[in-house]
Amino acid sequence: MRHAKAEPHGDSDAERELAQRGYADALEAGRWLADRDFAPDAALVSSARRTATTWLAVAEGGSFEVEATLSESLYLAGPETALDLVRETSYDVRSLIVVGHNPTAAYLAQLLDDGTGDVAAGNEMATGFPTSALARFEVPGSWRDLDLASARLVAFHVGRA
Repeated sequence: MRHAKAEPHGDSDAERELAQRGYADALEAGRWLADRDFAPDAALVSSARRTATTWLAVAEGGSFEVEATLSESLYLAGPETALDLVRETSYDVRSLIVVGHNPTAAYLAQLLDDGTGDVAAGNEMATGFPTSALARFEVPGSWRDLDLASARLVAFHVGRA
């Protein structure tokens, strides 16, 4: 997931707050996930304020009770580093949500897609990855084995309140 709409300025990039619209959009994204029976066992979230707050709103919208793992490495990550961080996920985690930034979120989603999933979702994802966008994948096997073109895209959604 890409973080929700943020304020354009802050004391630093990492300290930028969510805009009011962003919070509402993240709430809606959480409701959308819950309505489709997605409940994360873990949340890997960039350490930036806007991503942490996005996760809090998603969790509130979906009634998820998962505490986020905040990652400075994810804040600075490109797609390959982000994939490495996902590969470090514990074996007992069956469903993971990752909340990060663009262009990394969009690139990683495109790189993971094996092309066998929902064609409409793939087409929609290819047109852009705006704020509050999320791509939902099915991952066969363990997180450690996740690789390029190894996950099936099952849905794409842009949270909008």
